[in-house]
Amino acid sequence: GSPIPVGIDVQVESIDSISEVDMDFTMTLYLRHYWKDERLSFHSNKNRSMTFDGRLIKKIWVPDVFFVHSKRSFIHDTTVENIMLRVYPDGNVLFSLRITVSAMCFMDFSRFPLDTQNCSLELESYAYNEDDLMLYWKHGNKSLSTDEHISLSQFFIEEFSASSGLAFYSSTGWYNRLFINFALRRHIFFFLLQSYFPAMLMVMLSWVSFWIDRRAVPARVSLGITTVLTMSTIMTGVSASMPQVSYIKAVDVYLWTSFLFVFLSVIEYAAVNYLTTIEERKQLKKRGKASGMYSIDAVQAMAFDGCFHDTDVDMDLTSFSDRCEEHETRARAASVSNVDTPRLKRKRSLKGNVGRIILQNNHVIDTYSRIIFPSVYIMFNVFYWGLYI
Repeated sequence: GSPIPVGIDVQVESIDSISEVDMDFTMTLYLRHYWKDERLSFHSNKNRSMTFDGRLIKKIWVPDVFFVHSKRSFIHDTTVENIMLRVYPDGNVLFSLRITVSAMCFMDFSRFPLDTQNCSLELESYAYNEDDLMLYWKHGNKSLSTDEHISLSQFFIEEFSASSGLAFYSSTGWYNRLFINFALRRHIFFFLLQSYFPAMLMVMLSWVSFWIDRRAVPARVSLGITTVLTMSTIMTGVSASMPQVSYIKAVDVYLWTSFLFVFLSVIEYAAVNYLTTIEERKQLKKRGKASGMYSIDAVQAMAFDGCFHDTDVDMDLTSFSDRCEEHETRARAASVSNVDTPRLKRKRSLKGNVGRIILQNNHVIDTYSRIIFPSVYIMFNVFYWGLYI
């Protein structure tokens, strides 16, 4: 005969978990079937229905509905199987199950963590195609109801909706398919605390290097390496909790750009260090102190104490003490005028104003970097949040 109409309605009890790594979700729901079987009709003076448990299910025909793309599912059995069968005198049947099902959700992480995921749970008859069984939503859009207290830690449930369609299999034909659709919008505050704010602070911390004296090599190098390693740790932590997708996510764009800013701050000091070394050599050559077998220039001295030296007066090395004393004597004799050595200038300036000596000892690249780096980073943040939000 004609296809048997089987109405479906669903009440979602809870969404237990959503896994980005496995790309699936777990949902507990009440699945109810409605159909009419005249063979089960009976006479009743009061027109009252009869209710049975799961023991009668094996003796009558019931729809063979299954969940498409499900990974695992089970019917709750505490304290007994959560199955109900209710038969009315005219042969109408209500068949209800309490089920927990884990199904696939094809997620797109290109906007992660500023994304909205659309997942669906699909129901379909396994054996009976549309010529034998017709699945439909019993009450239209009202056939899908949810518990008001459903909430998730990382997602906000925007909507639940019911829809229907057809599925085609080349060997068996067309089947009716029902869809439980729901949209999930991710809470961003967790990722702001765990990823975005630390990345911002590391980038800002790398800018402190521009305000440190260019001769303080250990301080600037250690600060740069620390910020680079911290950014690497943040990026590794974010990647560990995500599936290994082949495309770039929104959080990757932000973290890699922040990492680039931190890396460029280290490269900036490499340029400052190199240019400072060249300036030191030129000054020594002009004063005629760069020649000699035992003379030590600023680069060699830096290998011992990690600091640049304006003159070889700073090079207090025991192995070259005699040679250094001769250079000191000649330098003092040549500077009978009121021109002080750079070292004496630094000592007097430190007594007067530490801030002014820092400004005087900074390279022009540092001066420009103090303005360019923050300006470009602010522009990037404006563009990033304007694009993804």
